Amino acid sequence: MLNIDSLRFPRYELPASLEPLRREVRAFLEDALAPYSALVRSNTWDGFDPEFSRKLGARGWLGMSLPKQYGGHERSALERYVIVEETLAAGAPVGFHWIADRQSGPVIARYGTEAQRQKIIPGIARGEICFCIGMSEPNSGSDLASVRTKAERTADGWLINGTKIWTTNAHRADYMIALLRTDSSPDSKHRGLSQFLIDLKNTKGITPRPIQDLTGRRHFNEVVFQDALIPHDALLGKEGEGWKQATAELAFERSGPERYLSCFILLSRLIDQVKDHASPAVLSKIGAEVAWASTLRNMSLAVAGMLNEGIDPGLQASIVKDLGCQFEQRLPGLAQELVSLEPTLSGSGTDYQQVLGNLTQLAPSFSLRGGTLEILRGIIARGLGVR
Repeated sequence: MLNIDSLRFPRYELPASLEPLRREVRAFLEDALAPYSALVRSNTWDGFDPEFSRKLGARGWLGMSLPKQYGGHERSALERYVIVEETLAAGAPVGFHWIADRQSGPVIARYGTEAQRQKIIPGIARGEICFCIGMSEPNSGSDLASVRTKAERTADGWLINGTKIWTTNAHRADYMIALLRTDSSPDSKHRGLSQFLIDLKNTKGITPRPIQDLTGRRHFNEVVFQDALIPHDALLGKEGEGWKQATAELAFERSGPERYLSCFILLSRLIDQVKDHASPAVLSKIGAEVAWASTLRNMSLAVAGMLNEGIDPGLQASIVKDLGCQFEQRLPGLAQELVSLEPTLSGSGTDYQQVLGNLTQLAPSFSLRGGTLEILRGIIARGLGVR
């Protein structure tokens, strides 16, 4: 039976009291991003600049919702939303701190030991620690529960063998939160998974292998574990509860403004290109995309509000990710259709051409990060009671 009640997106509006924060962030970004070209800024949350991340941390704009006793700021998810929205819209290079601030910090705060919290969270809030996510594996497709990389308990710690893939920034990261199999018995597909906090800089037997994408950049990785030994206290949360923890973590990953703002700089520049001479037909097409963006923002805000109130937004987050991906992957084709300029990455092209060229190549990967659309639609179907 269709469970339509589960489909509701509670209406949330950012309070007017947050407008001073928004103005402060915009003023900071206008100055801080002046040296960055339009091409660099079109990488948005893939842009990687540790110095920029430390500047945000120094202003108290990272670890905003994390506990003060660990270096966080105990501010609301809606305040963090303002920071994220403004940095993404401006094309700030947030990649160094992105995963740590978005999900690793909250996961450690929720499931970590006291020692893990004290050791890791302060560095996240200062913008000094880079995290990656160890979930996907070769030959597993999008069936996350089929991961086979093993963590075997030994007298000296946990011995890890296996391979992770599509691991963003693994070759640069300080830590990985990895979903590993601790029980391989046939009836333990979900119950046999556990999460681990892995120190990538100081653990032998871990080899990141960068994967070049269409743009020539290397940010994805294959990560090979060969008899990598980590301490017993690297277990994050409880053994056997990794599936529950990882699926809760994905709500942070699937619902934020990055799900509709990765191509915002292109939409903005498209409007600049056509605003003085656009035909009614062109204006109609652009208006439809702006309406999509506005709707996605309202849906994403609803999820942020649910997180702020401690409500599980798993279904809603999956819907935002699905629709946001469709929106973002459609924009580069529309931008080329409406403006008679070819996309390029050469220095001879205009800013618009370079942004278009970069995002035309990046957009196909948007349906990979955070879960493929097929998997998301299965989650949505189950949430609605039709599967």
